[in-house]
Order: sequence, then C-alpha cells, then structure tokens
Amino acid sequence: MVGITSYGAYIPWYRIKREVIHSAMGWAGAGRMPGEKAVANYDEDNITMAVAAAIDCLNGIEREEIDGLYFATISSLYALRQNAGIIAAALDLHPDIRTADFTNSAKSGAGALLSACDAVKAGSLKNVVACASEHRLTKAASDQEQVYGDGAAALMVGSNGVIATLEGSYSTSYDFMDRWRVTEDRFEHSWETRWIREEGYAKFIPEVIYGLLKKYSLDIKDFAKVIYSCPYVRDHAAIGKRIGADPGQIQDNMFTTVGDTGTAYPLMMLVAALEEAKPGDKILVASYGSGSDALFFKVTEKIAQMGERRGVKKHLASKMDLPSYEKYLAFSNVIPLERGVRGEETPTSQISDLWRKRRALLGLVGCKCKRCGTPQYPYQGVCVNPNCGAINEMEDYRFSDKKGRVVTYTGDNLAYSPVPPTIYGMIDFEGGGRFAFDITDTDLDSLKIDMPIEMSFRRKLFDEVHGVYNYFWKGTPIRG
Repeated sequence: MVGITSYGAYIPWYRIKREVIHSAMGWAGAGRMPGEKAVANYDEDNITMAVAAAIDCLNGIEREEIDGLYFATISSLYALRQNAGIIAAALDLHPDIRTADFTNSAKSGAGALLSACDAVKAGSLKNVVACASEHRLTKAASDQEQVYGDGAAALMVGSNGVIATLEGSYSTSYDFMDRWRVTEDRFEHSWETRWIREEGYAKFIPEVIYGLLKKYSLDIKDFAKVIYSCPYVRDHAAIGKRIGADPGQIQDNMFTTVGDTGTAYPLMMLVAALEEAKPGDKILVASYGSGSDALFFKVTEKIAQMGERRGVKKHLASKMDLPSYEKYLAFSNVIPLERGVRGEETPTSQISDLWRKRRALLGLVGCKCKRCGTPQYPYQGVCVNPNCGAINEMEDYRFSDKKGRVVTYTGDNLAYSPVPPTIYGMIDFEGGGRFAFDITDTDLDSLKIDMPIEMSFRRKLFDEVHGVYNYFWKGTPIRG
C-alpha cells in the first residue's frame, strides 16, 4: 500500500489585497479581481518556503527515515545548482539520499508526487518528500501580478502509516504555449488570457478527469473532494459544472486567499482537503500545465493519527496586510531598494568556506557536550559550561527544529531592509544554547522579551560577484 504518509504547507505572513494592486496600476493591466494574495517577504523565495513546508510535513518524523527528496518549481533562482540539494541540506537530511528537481511546467508538482509514489511502489525508496514551491516575479501592471501568489506544499510518500493511498492516475501531455520564459527573460510572456482559459483550462482539465474516471470505471459522484488547478473563479466553477460535480465536492481554489501558486497549486489544495478528510473519502486532484496529471487517492483510518500540522488552515489564519504597493514591488525586487549605509557593498562569498560549514550554515547544526549535555552554536571544541570544560567530546546537535525565546533585541535603521529597521535578537533555545539571529516577520512594536520564537530558513544577501544566493536561519514569532 503506497500513498501519502504526511503533509505540510507554508503560506507567507504577508498578504496584499488585489484592490491595492489595481488602484496603484490605474487602468493599466488586468481588470479588478477579488480577494487578496499571499506575498513572500523580502528574505523569502521558493527554496525557503519549500523548507518551511517540508518542516511542517516532517513534524514528529525522524529525518533519518527520509531517503528521497523531490522538488518542483518554475521560479528557480539557479540555472545550474540543484534546488533539492539546498533544501535537503537545510533540513539536515543525511547525504546518501536521492534528490531531484522537477521544473519547466506548472504540472511539475503533481509530477514530482507521482514520481515519488512510483519510486516507493518500485521499492527503490522507502520515504520520499515531494515538495513544490513558487515565488514568481511578475511585471508591474500585468495579469500575472494579480493572479500569482506565493506558497509551498510538501507531501511525504511511503508504504507505512499511509493516510491516503494512491489508487490510480491518468496523464495528458500537450505542447500548449500559454505562458513561457526563456533563460534570458526576467518576466514571463503569455498569450491572450481568454485563449488560456478557453483552450487550456476549460479543455485539458475535463479531459484528464474524464480519462481517469473511464480508466478506473468511476463516477464523479464517487469523490468526496475534486481538486483542479484553475485560478479564474468563474472558469473554475464552470469546469465543475461541466464534469458534473456538485458544488460541495469542489475544493476551494484558494484564489481569493492565496492566489495561483504554480507547481504548488494542486498540492496545496490537496493538503487543505486532507485537513478535512475522513476515512474512506476519495479525493481526485488534477494539475495544469502542458497538459495535466490526475491522481486518485483514498483516505485511510490513519488520517486520525496525524500529528499537529499548520498546513493550509493555520497559515491562512496567521497573516499581516501589506497596504503599500511600492513595498510589495520592493519585496519582489521589481524595484530594488538602496542597500543602506551599512549595505553598500555585498561581501564576497567564500565558496570553499560555505562548503566546509554547510551543516552549520544551511542545517543550523551545532553541538552538544557528551559529558554534561550542554548544547552550543556554532560548533565548539570546548564545552561552554564552566562546570564542565570538556574538550573534543561533542556530538552534532540540530537547532533548526528547536523553539526558543527572545532574551534581548534591537532595531537597526542603517542596515538594508525593505521593512526597516532590521531587527536582531539574542535567542535562548529550549534545552539549552544561545545565539544572536536576525528576527523577521514582525516589527519592534510587536516584539517582546521572552516572546516564543522558532527558526525559519531565509535568504540573505546576493553575492553579485559570484552569482550566489546566501541562506541562513532567522528567528520568527511562532505563527498560530
């Protein structure tokens, strides 16, 4: 029995109402669209959000059990560097695992999930995390600016403790040019929106759903939830009518709350469906992009044993409005801001040093004294406990999954930040350990001494000399 054994998601803290975007662009660009969309912070991207979703998915699961990680995105920052490898390093997974990137099509998220199921079914892997994440750069006053949202989803696939078994799938493939981007492009190109809706979504999604129903002798009424990628509210409803589904069967497309999250879109809706699922429910999920992949899951009794997850529901409830369109553009780096007095020059990254310290920097791994049990970061050869002082008696100790509390903090108005001031704070970790970190997704008025903090993988400065995006961990107030 192969299927989903755990799930997780991530939706950024910031949201911007579409009326703010529309008002700023005037009569240019798309017409008025309802609701709001999720906006990644200036220090977030598709990799950091994938790490957050995977951490949510792996809550309560030993990292040593994971032997595969697949990552899907169409907003990759690197043309030559494996994104899945960065995510695996941030999660501190052991190095003898299989990693792979899935890209160049919005249906790659469903493709990564299918491939993970195939690998487990074939017996070549036991536990695979399939994650998808999107942070697409959009041109100001474009349709995409209102449609696209940021977010990530992660699903763990295995054969033990399965909460939803994969019962079948059906796929179609077409070289349909609705949206495209070549290597030299900063923004996407697209054909006329009506063409995309009528020739793309309205035809490909019913075709793949009908194909799955026929292949497995099913009726659309057999499903508790039907999920399909389509961000256009009216067209989404029209597709539901065309395939004969009742309104109660159709999973909310999250357009008015998050937006179209590309490769992560169908997986995020699947996570939302699993949060409400009951044993015996059948779930159909269909992606979109160069055709479509449709997957058919059946929920098991194990769904009741799922531990606490933030998933989609808790992330939707935890948010902050972004009232400024200009700040939104700065977050997306559409209009880069000045680096500030202390950020006029970007320091050069020492690639060899980044490699040697990869577990400390990407995995936030320090050490713990074997003699007295005192944790410390970064790794030290001498125990910091004055009553111990053991030398070279340390074992690795991961801080990224530990909670902490703010001991001291300050704001710096001279350092670069689209949301000044930059906030730094000393954090004491539960179980021991103390270090100074940047603190994000908050402001000075909200931050308090002794406030609970968790660690979040974030993007640091971009090394323009070497073309390197630097990552490290920051503290964030615990959401939800």
